[in-house]
Amino acid sequence: MRFGRVSVEKLTAVIIGITVLVIAAGGVIRIYDAGESCPDWPTCFGTWGFDISEEEQKEWFDENPSEIDSRGSSHTYTSFQIFTEWIHRLLAGALLGPLVILNWWIIRKDQELTNEVKLASLISVLLIGWQGFLGYVTVRLDNLHWSVALHLSSALLFLMSLIWIWLATVRDKEDIPKWIEFDPILAKRWTNRIALLSFGTFLTLFLGVFVSTTPGANQGCGVSGFPESWPLCNNSIYEKVVDFEAQSQILHRLLVSIVGTILIFTCYIIWKENKEGEYGSLLCKWIWASSILYLINVGLGGLYVLSAKIEGFEIVYFELLSLVHLMMASLVFIIITSILLTIKVVTLHEKKHVINDNIVQ
Repeated sequence: MRFGRVSVEKLTAVIIGITVLVIAAGGVIRIYDAGESCPDWPTCFGTWGFDISEEEQKEWFDENPSEIDSRGSSHTYTSFQIFTEWIHRLLAGALLGPLVILNWWIIRKDQELTNEVKLASLISVLLIGWQGFLGYVTVRLDNLHWSVALHLSSALLFLMSLIWIWLATVRDKEDIPKWIEFDPILAKRWTNRIALLSFGTFLTLFLGVFVSTTPGANQGCGVSGFPESWPLCNNSIYEKVVDFEAQSQILHRLLVSIVGTILIFTCYIIWKENKEGEYGSLLCKWIWASSILYLINVGLGGLYVLSAKIEGFEIVYFELLSLVHLMMASLVFIIITSILLTIKVVTLHEKKHVINDNIVQ
């Protein structure tokens, strides 16, 4: 699994770490309302730097009237806001992109790796290119809600392609960590159910980003405080949706409730079906951990809504809470989807391998 001195699994792990940083940087951009702080792409106010004064920003807008964003030419950004967008682009374009291409090239030259690893690495290259295009589209559309949600969703899919590469590589190397050795019987039984949970958490995350980037949607259930605004919505259990964008928070809450109920029920059922032994209990622990994180994040979402009414709740904590809420939601999706990938790529593949060995013997 090595080409020269480079270990594919270690390089992939590094790329995964950088990807998480890029996603986190994107979250920081959103909560600090810095998505339009670099109005052009790939440059920033026509430069490759981020220290651009208010006067320089106004001059650039005067020279490029077509690039004026939704706030108008009189609106300027702080150096910190511009830096968040700048560092996000730097990490994604100058570091992450080249590393993904390098990883693909190393994997392509390694004859010991299966075609599955090579396919996954090719998909990761295509997705990083797609991400760059979506970044451009997001800037051109002045961070329109659906473009931001699509950009984050695509980033998570790209991250999952990297995890797929890592899982297939450690499997081919026959160096599978103990913490992903699931019981094959229980894993096979739960494949479709975990796939449903993965899809459900993905939808809740997508809709959540849509809500947070749609003007006024965060106040769709009011700002009256507990319990009128949360867990109720405008002091009612459910409110009829007549405007999808303005009331998207209602749909987000509904979907969160459905997925949360399924997760709780899943924890109970998988506990009942769990076979005694280390591997069976391991899969249960992963499901339970993701469910606990999901429920904690539901509470964080409620606190985010209620914080608008909390006296003395500073804006910096409000923004930090929003970022934590986003990253926690992403983490839950990553864990559940990684469980699904582990079952497909490692557990069931190893079971098939053992059966074939027994037949040969």
